[in-house]
Amino acid sequence: MLWLMVALGGGLGSVLRYWAQRLAVAYAGPETVWGTLAVNLIGSFALGFLFTLLLVRIPVTPEVRTFLTFGFLGGFTTFSTLSYQTVNLLEHGMIVPALGGLAANVVLGLALAYAGVFLARAL
Repeated sequence: MLWLMVALGGGLGSVLRYWAQRLAVAYAGPETVWGTLAVNLIGSFALGFLFTLLLVRIPVTPEVRTFLTFGFLGGFTTFSTLSYQTVNLLEHGMIVPALGGLAANVVLGLALAYAGVFLARAL
């Protein structure tokens, strides 16, 4: 049953990620990292918050927790996209946007994951 929750949540998360990227491209152009950054930051916060909340404060079934965390947020976040975009930018000589996007995703992602854990613990 857990694999089904991962599959269903992952499908929904992937669709939402696709629309977030399309929205970013529509506003910032095809060479943007903003869609990936937004998705990774939202996903980092949400995973830290939900995983902590669902383990500590709100008892839910393993199926619900798996659907939301490994499934939905696993499908929503975009580390492979971040990796490819960084390589693509580097290959095109766009070193500052490549390293800036990479640093922003990692540093801000970690900060927001911690913020989510902190907020869930504070509730």
